[in-house]
Formats: sequence, C-alpha cells, structure tokens
Amino acid sequence: MKSYNIALMGGDGTGPEVLNEGVKVMDAACAKHGVKLNYTNYDFGGERYLKTGETLTQSNIDELAKHDSIFLGAIGHPEVKPGILEVGILLKLRFALDQYINLRPVKLYPNVETPLKDKGPEHIDFVVIRENSGGIYTGMGGATMVGTQNEVATQVMCYTRPIVERCVRYAYELTRKRNKKKTLTLVHKNNVLTHVGDLWVRVHKEVGDADYTDIKQDYNHVDACTMWMVKSPEFYDVIVTENLFGDIITDLGAMVQGGMGIAAGGNINPSGVSMFEPIGGSAPKYTGQNIINPLAAICAGGMMLDTLGETAAAAAIDKAVNDALSSGKIKSLSAGRMGMGTKEVGDLVASLI
Repeated sequence: MKSYNIALMGGDGTGPEVLNEGVKVMDAACAKHGVKLNYTNYDFGGERYLKTGETLTQSNIDELAKHDSIFLGAIGHPEVKPGILEVGILLKLRFALDQYINLRPVKLYPNVETPLKDKGPEHIDFVVIRENSGGIYTGMGGATMVGTQNEVATQVMCYTRPIVERCVRYAYELTRKRNKKKTLTLVHKNNVLTHVGDLWVRVHKEVGDADYTDIKQDYNHVDACTMWMVKSPEFYDVIVTENLFGDIITDLGAMVQGGMGIAAGGNINPSGVSMFEPIGGSAPKYTGQNIINPLAAICAGGMMLDTLGETAAAAAIDKAVNDALSSGKIKSLSAGRMGMGTKEVGDLVASLI
C-alpha cells in the first residue's frame, strides 16, 4: 500500500473544523483505493503567534519540507494585525518551498447557485493558474519621504524568463491533461505593461509553438477577462496569468462557482512540497459552532491527492461532492444555512465515496 506523510495545519478560527472533514473524506477515498495517509499536526497560526511572537522559523520550514504535502485549514486571527500571519506563514512557505503555481479550479456543482443568469455546471468548468512566486508580490520597491507631501512609493512587477516559462509549461501540461477544450488563455495587460506583458506573450507563443501544437493559444487583457468570465465563462478551459492579476480573477472565479464555500486552491511545487487549502478564510465568528461549510476543504483534499498522483482517489472525492450536492440534502453553501452541520456534511460526502 502506497503511503504519504501529510502535515496538517488547522490554523485559526474554523480552520481546524473544516480540515477535520477534509481528512475524514480523504481517508474514506484512500481506504477504497489502497492509499494510506500519515498525518502530523502543527499549531502554526494566530494563537501560537500570540504566545511566542513567532510565525514560522527556519527549523519549522525544514520540518514541513520533510512531508509529501501540507493540508491547511485557514490562517487569520482577529487579535493579530492583518498581514503578520499571511506574510509570516503563507508567503514565507510559498517562497521557501518554491510553490510557484497557484492552482484554482472554477467549477459549478449541481444545485449550487451562481450569480450568472442562465449558466449551469455545463458552462462553468475551468482552471486558473496563477504564477505564485514572482511579480509585484515579491516586495521589490520602497518608499521615501514617508508622511510628507512629496512621499514616493514604488512596487515593481519583476519577472525573469525562467519564472514565466516554468509557469506557462505547467499550464500547457495541465491543459493537455484535462483534455477538454484544449485551449490555454494567457491573461495579462500587454497593451500597457509593455515590457513584462511582452515577455509573457512571447513565452506563451514560443513554448506553445515548439512543444504544444495540440493546444490552442488564446489571449485576453485582464480587464476583458473579467467581463468574459461573467458573460461567457464557457469560453474558458485553462487560464494562465501573473501573480497580481491571478489574485484578482480567482476571487471573481470563486463567486462565479457559487462562493467561497466551495472554492479550493493549491500552492504547488510540481517537484517538491505543495500546500492545499480552502480559500474562504478563518471565519472566526463561526468557530466551534459546527455550522461552517467544509466543502472547499474537502475539495482541497481531493486536489492534494490528484497532485500526489492518486487520481482515482481524487476522482472519487469529486464525484462524492457532486453526488452530495445533487442529492439536495445540502440546502445552501452559507454557514448556518446548509440544513446540516459541518460534521454531517463531511459524513455525507464520506458515505458517498
């Protein structure tokens, strides 16, 4: 039996609750498909920071790097200033483990409401690949004369060809693996960001022309992409984009697929340690009430298994989520309105594996 070592980071708020249900469903899928997951729990998050003043040390990162994957509940504590945990845990791990792909499926499941009129599951099924380690989020820049009338602040969108190319190649490979519309759409703003945009456009074309002639190449300006995602989401198969634009359009994608309660994401190093999480945040006001929706965490667990190569177990989770929502037993994706508790949703999905 194949086994994997998984680091569990429940984190803050409702993070541990949804993570428990993700583990429950993963264990059911793995038991059926001959896979074993070995878990180690870590308490990184707001409570630990308030007690110790530390987010992640290098020794913590070295310990996490020994695992096959990381499963995260949520980071965000009301008593910790915004940015401390996000930068000190999430960004620090992303850069230290070189998780250069942010993978965000945008899929509408049955009986899930979308704000898009006349759109159903047959129209909304695409993936956004956000470059996750370069661009403006690396913090290059600075400020001077702060607090004066002449204050100057800069933040630089910086990309090297190797960083762009490895992201684009991952996107082409995933488009080929999905084998659906076989279309890779690059999203950027090359009419204004002429230097960085030109680099992305050339790499997209050169890599595609050389090695992926079976994949159709497409391009959208990011502002046009936000319009098309709302008007005609069925146009998309796989989108690849840089860090900042990806951060924005993936939140739009989450709303298109029915909200944060179903949106999962992965921070991926294809040859290293990746981390998977629901993207809805820690929702501290719902902590301990058994009313938070765990479906995004369950879907994140399925993504983790798929990335580890356990495609049958991952497919079983996706089908079980589909069947649970098709059953009509889950009345809403909103906390407290699901018609059943957090644990009961996990039980339902696990029973359908």
